[in-house]
Amino acid sequence: MKTKAVENNTEQSRLKKMVVYLILLALVFISALMVVFQVFEYRHDYRQLSSFMRERDDLNAEWGRLLIEQQTFGATAQIGTRAVTQLRMYSPPTAQTVVISLPTTSEQKQ
Repeated sequence: MKTKAVENNTEQSRLKKMVVYLILLALVFISALMVVFQVFEYRHDYRQLSSFMRERDDLNAEWGRLLIEQQTFGATAQIGTRAVTQLRMYSPPTAQTVVISLPTTSEQKQ
């Protein structure tokens, strides 16, 4: 009777060990899948970050070009305003406009 109880006890302990091993194996497998998933997410996020950084660099370059263009147009208007106010320059009327033409040389006639 004692041997049956011992055998039954050893069977139960083997069964418990087997269940514990299966649970541990399942947990290891699940953690491995989670690692793979995290690496995939990291690579996806890094690719997206790289594309955003490239887009930011392109937009900064375009912003610099637009600032240069704005300064160029602003300088032209500023030069015209200063010419009128400080130097008292103006466009002459047609009556005061003289057109000078250069004499043609014999080489240009041929």
